[in-house]
Amino acid sequence: MKGIAFYFMILAVISVVLGMAWGIQMSASQNHDLSPAHAHLNLIGWVTMAIFAVYYHLVPAAAQGLLAKLHLAVAAAGLIIIVPGIVMALTQQGEALAKIGSMLTLLSMVMFLAVVVTSRGRG
Repeated sequence: MKGIAFYFMILAVISVVLGMAWGIQMSASQNHDLSPAHAHLNLIGWVTMAIFAVYYHLVPAAAQGLLAKLHLAVAAAGLIIIVPGIVMALTQQGEALAKIGSMLTLLSMVMFLAVVVTSRGRG
């Protein structure tokens, strides 16, 4: 695995390591108040980023060009912003980051749709 696929997989593995450690911490402390943020880290960070990585690995032509690079940047930014944003929302510190992260994450998925559609037949 190399290029964009590798970077998405690195994001996925970092996310699952952090998510597992966080889950253990929540279990040990018996405090699950932040479990929605934990769930988003695992779902968006581990599952979604890994799916992106596998797609780009299996369809290397999809990883060529500016759209794939922008997709990586927007997806990473969305992940990095949404998780602490959800923590802030859950702890009554404002919802702005959660909203920004949500929009970036949605934009990332729309960009992935465009990558999949435009790379059809090139894999």
